[in-house]
Amino acid sequence: MVDDLEGISVFLAVAEARNFRLAGERLGVTRSAVSQALQRLEDRVGVALVQRTTRSVSLTEAGEVFFDAVRPSVRQVKGAMQTVREMQARPSGLLRITVSSIAENFLSGTLLAGFMEACPDIKLDITITDDEFDIVEAGFDAGVRLGEVIEQDMIAISVSEEQRQCAAASRGYLERRGHPRHPRDLQNHACIGWRPRPDTAPYRWEFTENDRDFDVSVDPTITTNDMGMMIRMACAGRAGITFGMAETFQPYIERGELVPLLEDFCPPFPGFYLYYPRRQRQPLKLRALVDYVRRFDGR
Repeated sequence: MVDDLEGISVFLAVAEARNFRLAGERLGVTRSAVSQALQRLEDRVGVALVQRTTRSVSLTEAGEVFFDAVRPSVRQVKGAMQTVREMQARPSGLLRITVSSIAENFLSGTLLAGFMEACPDIKLDITITDDEFDIVEAGFDAGVRLGEVIEQDMIAISVSEEQRQCAAASRGYLERRGHPRHPRDLQNHACIGWRPRPDTAPYRWEFTENDRDFDVSVDPTITTNDMGMMIRMACAGRAGITFGMAETFQPYIERGELVPLLEDFCPPFPGFYLYYPRRQRQPLKLRALVDYVRRFDGR
C-alpha cells in the first residue's frame, strides 16, 4: 500500500512535469529513483502509463485515464493531511477584515477582544469602509456587511440581531418644527443626510408601509459620510432630522438626546454578517475567527 501511494505520487509528478528530471527535483529524489518507482507502479498495475523517448515523456491512453482518476483523490488526501496537521497548530498571521461603519455590535470590541485573547498569535488589520467591492481581489480575508448586500457566492455567518432603521431628532428641534407623522412629511423638514463618497448622491431614506417598500429623497441641509457627525449635528438641536440604524441611535435615545421618529414605517430586517469566500481549504487564521464567531454568545 505504501509503495502504491509513493508510486502514484511519482507518477503524478512525471505526468505534470512531463520530464523525469524535473519530477525528481520537485520530489527531492534522483532521476533514477523516479524511473524506478514509476516502473514498479507500472508492473503492479500491469500496463504502461508513460511513453518514454530520448526527447520527451508523454502519457499513454491508460496513463491519461489513470491520471484523471487519481489526481483529485491524491489532492483530497494531501488536503486532509494538512488539515489534521493544522489541528495541532496555533492559528497565527495577519487577518485582514473590512467592516461596515454601522456594524455597531461587531465594532463594539467585545467579540474582537475575546477573539484576540483566544488567538494571541493572530494580528488583526481592520478597515472601516462602506464601499462595496470584491474582498478577494482587494486582499481581504473576510468582511462584515448587511446581509442584503453580500454576494451570493460567499459564505455568511450572522454577527448581530435583526436590525432596524429609524429617523431621529432632538427634542429641541421637534418642539420648534413638530413631529413628522409620515415619511412624506420629511420633505418639509431640515434633514441631515449621508452618502459614502463625494461623487455619489445622498442616500434615499427607506421605509415600508402596508408591506410595500418605498424611499424618500430628502434634500439634506447637511450631508456627510460620517455617522458620528450626523448624530452630533442632530443632538445639537437645530440641524434637523437624521436617519440611520436604530442600534446606533439607541444610546442617545436612552439619554434623551434624540427622539426616535417614524418607527411604524421601519420594520426589522436581517442584520450584519461575517462573510468570506468559498474555498476547499480555509486558512487556519480565518477558520479560527469563524469558529469563534459561531460560539460567541455576547450578541
